Amino acid sequence: MNTPTLLGLCAAVLVGLGLYGLITSPHPLRKIMAFNVMGNGIFLVCAVIARRGAGAGMGGDPVPQALLITALVVAFAASALAVALVLRLFEETGSSSLSAAGDAPKPDAVGGEVS
Repeated sequence: MNTPTLLGLCAAVLVGLGLYGLITSPHPLRKIMAFNVMGNGIFLVCAVIARRGAGAGMGGDPVPQALLITALVVAFAASALAVALVLRLFEETGSSSLSAAGDAPKPDAVGGEVS
């Protein structure tokens, strides 16, 4: 098994794990992490494609490499924004759940106040 095939299989596993976590997890932070894992699998495929000319003794193709670096920076910024939004949601509602009935605070039995 050669290196590009092994890296392609690793990328497929990362994308599969990320997709599984994105579908099955109800928590927003876990969804963000699963989305990042899936993105890393896609970045790995792009890196293998960018390196395709290196086997013939040439360097890698610079255009996909530049796009890959840009995509990594954008993915990091998007992840930071998503985490900031989840933190803001937690500050406003007291719960990080996106469902209306899932983790909503229950009214207090005695005074009717929200705990």
